Amino acid sequence: MAAGLARLVAAGCQVIWQTGKPFYSEAVGFAAPYVMRGVKIFDFIKRMDLVFALADVVVSRAGALAISELSLTGHPSILVPSPNVTEDHQTKNAQALASRGAALLLPDAEAADRLIDEVLALVRDPARQESLRKHLLPLGRPNATSAIVNEVLALVRK
Repeated sequence: MAAGLARLVAAGCQVIWQTGKPFYSEAVGFAAPYVMRGVKIFDFIKRMDLVFALADVVVSRAGALAISELSLTGHPSILVPSPNVTEDHQTKNAQALASRGAALLLPDAEAADRLIDEVLALVRDPARQESLRKHLLPLGRPNATSAIVNEVLALVRK
């Protein structure tokens, strides 16, 4: 990953990376040479909305919350489903978007070899970013919480 960060920095990219607690120390170690050059490492980001406000492209796992956030913001995304989840549901989530032209899917097993190339290709291709955004935004459900609450209340009243 250190070589990948070097390539991103050399290309003028800034990176905001949420590692999760288990990988934070390791990531900070190999990202240290790039911290003053636009790489920021966090174990957890509480205000992801602020990060989305800064992002042009997002690389993410493909859990339900990530998918719902991305579909609301419309960010062009490369989804790398975790292979360590029940019934491979993240791959199914990512496939649902990728099959509609709403995101790019990169299997975890291929990420080490291809991720940086995929990121740089997407960052350098505004037309592709716009196409992903155009296909992603209609999938968002900004009023999903209200709709679910209303359904639950209707069921309770029966």
